[in-house]
Amino acid sequence: AGGKTQLLPIIRKKYPQNVQKYCEPFVGGGAVLFDVLQEFHPSDVLINDINPELINVYNQIKTNISNLLSLLDDLQESFLSKESADRKEFYLTKRATYNHFLELHNNENGPEKAALFIFLNKTCFNGLYRVNSKGFFNVPFNNAKNPLICDVNNLIDCSKLLQNVTINVGDYSSCKDFIDNKTFVYIDPPYRPLTSSSYFTSYNENGFTDKEQIELGTFITEIAKQGAHIIASNSDPKNADEEDNFFDDLYSEFNIERIHAARMINSDANKRGAINELLISNIASVL
Repeated sequence: AGGKTQLLPIIRKKYPQNVQKYCEPFVGGGAVLFDVLQEFHPSDVLINDINPELINVYNQIKTNISNLLSLLDDLQESFLSKESADRKEFYLTKRATYNHFLELHNNENGPEKAALFIFLNKTCFNGLYRVNSKGFFNVPFNNAKNPLICDVNNLIDCSKLLQNVTINVGDYSSCKDFIDNKTFVYIDPPYRPLTSSSYFTSYNENGFTDKEQIELGTFITEIAKQGAHIIASNSDPKNADEEDNFFDDLYSEFNIERIHAARMINSDANKRGAINELLISNIASVL
């Protein structure tokens, strides 16, 4: 959810001409990452995310792909062989198992957790990753007809592309020492909600408020002064309030462009139309 695949044609226009060093401090689903890896094959790459379970998935895809595919194939066969009425119960059982692994706080179940992470992503509501205040995954069942849980060719390709990538878990600020004037940095943080009712998800139990958005703005300003090539994404507050200049003020020294994006997440399907998102960069517009 919130992936950048639909916006790649626009984001690509702001890529540097050549990328030898790349950093993504909020890697998420990695749409831009994999696009950059395929296009430029950079020699020095660092990706990071605060969600340790997502980073475990990346590590398992990189280092343990055969085992992961076997586990996913078993999950897919078990799920698809069940009648529609029984799939929800299967989903809830696997969600409970996943949360049990989270409660254990160890690395021994890394492959199983990664497989369940992908299974839940493919079968939960809108592909959300949301946790409650205790850090447990709580997204409901989606009842998809025929989800592709074990996407063999795609995962093998991802594994190949990740072989020379350094994968870290932690706060985005830990990437600062890696970034210099040769680095292309794409920053896709948790979006600022457009309204109070838009707090549909917590990616981790700590949240990401306006205070964190301002701190991120300081981080982006600092790495821009180091000469990094920066592209950042966020929501456009003006979708809800034309007078809300939060990001216009925060990034007043940067190039800010408003681009159309489909709203993919809303409980009301009629409200999943096109809205504006922000593309913030320290390079001139080429759109």
